[in-house]
Amino acid sequence: MQFIDQAIVYVKAGNGGNGVISFRREKFVPKGGPDGGNGGHGGSVHIRADRQLGTLLDFKYKRHYRAGNGEHGRGKKQTGKNGNDVVLKVPCGTLVKDGHNGHVLADLVNHGEEIIAAGGGKGGKGNAEFATATNQAPRIAEPGIPGEERELLLELKLLADVGLVGFPNVGKSTLIATVSAARPKIADYPFTTLTPNLGIVRYAEGKSFTLADMPGLIKGAHEGKGLGIQFLRHIERTKVLVFLIECVSEDPERDYEILLHELASYSAELARKPKLVALTKIDLFEEGARKRLEKLSFGKNVRVVRISSVTKHGIDELLRKMWTALKSTSRTSR
Repeated sequence: MQFIDQAIVYVKAGNGGNGVISFRREKFVPKGGPDGGNGGHGGSVHIRADRQLGTLLDFKYKRHYRAGNGEHGRGKKQTGKNGNDVVLKVPCGTLVKDGHNGHVLADLVNHGEEIIAAGGGKGGKGNAEFATATNQAPRIAEPGIPGEERELLLELKLLADVGLVGFPNVGKSTLIATVSAARPKIADYPFTTLTPNLGIVRYAEGKSFTLADMPGLIKGAHEGKGLGIQFLRHIERTKVLVFLIECVSEDPERDYEILLHELASYSAELARKPKLVALTKIDLFEEGARKRLEKLSFGKNVRVVRISSVTKHGIDELLRKMWTALKSTSRTSR
């Protein structure tokens, strides 16, 4: 399935029906009073979060949505039928923005949350509503009010507990395939991962969390270079960040600084999230040279784990540290 995380849609609510001018016309009642009914209200366009959806793919093929118009009023004080509403279902984690000014209208995180993106027009009053003691035969009625219409920008941000961050081809996809049931595409060349992958990690009985594998970042990603800028939004909701850095890199500490700079340049809040560093591909490092890795420092309170997704070295320790970090964030957020 193609992953679509942005979509532009155009929504139009239904117009309200017109009120009517009508008078009773019955035998033996030559001067019947006003009986014009009100117009029905126009239908509204709702946007609702649905946990069964994973992308915004449907909106790639259909972008215009229109609710039903209210029917006009009729004689005998009959009110017109209200127009039908339209409900657009989106994945949990979807931001709804005004397409012109970017203003956030709603952040639909939980299943069932919804907003009215375009309100239906109110039906006009028929002449029966305007009858008074001094004006018993009013010949006026209101037209229905047009429904709202607007352009919307939908942005999906994945809901994951832990986000994997790193340069292309450092082993993110291999790690998520090792610790979860996710099966991302894996190959030995940059930008293998073209879409975010989400996996569920079962740490222990009754203990599980979601892990997101993001496409690789490169220097300048926050300025639009490479593929990373397209997916940085997806790690904004994560609680813990795990930086994957190749242990065979010429300067792992510098790699970490570049990655951290890209995150901070995109969002200062991202840079403040709890962090772990996983030095990957330890199986390619000679035993005698591993002491060099012990001298590396990535800042205060940043725990480091040396792992190999191929040999499973350090994987249990990494999962344990991920779980501990998650529990710490849960306690501090209470």
